[in-house]
Amino acid sequence: DMGVNIAYVTLHVGLGTFRPVKVDDVLEHHMHSEFYRIEEEDAELINETKKNGGRVISVGTTSTRTLESVAEEDGTLHAKSGWTDIFIYPGYKFKVIDGLITNFHLPESTLLMLVSALLDIAIIPVCLLPPINVRSACIGEHTKSFLISVNNTH
Repeated sequence: DMGVNIAYVTLHVGLGTFRPVKVDDVLEHHMHSEFYRIEEEDAELINETKKNGGRVISVGTTSTRTLESVAEEDGTLHAKSGWTDIFIYPGYKFKVIDGLITNFHLPESTLLMLVSALLDIAIIPVCLLPPINVRSACIGEHTKSFLISVNNTH
């Protein structure tokens, strides 16, 4: 036992998640709705982890979007299912997650904007991107994952 609890959430990802952002003002970008679900036992486990001073590390941007869609303003989670069109971009204040394990994301993607929001910057410095072939990254071959911690102190 390494002191790590695992909770599961579901987000049925649609093509809209991967549609490039082609507008100058991100507020004009429209996300398509996607179905999500979090069960009571998973919501309780996450709430208890936070209450006991533990960190919630989301594995993947879809898990992050699900947790942030379900969370109350104080970060509390409840069992819930429904549709979300949450679009997380720089300036967003995370309510639940304390970190994210993710991989390479393509330029102009909503997923890259979510990662930028975690880093609290508008553009991710090139030094953070793994030196891999983009075509390989798209199919999952030779991809690298990295952990990003949330900085909500600004």
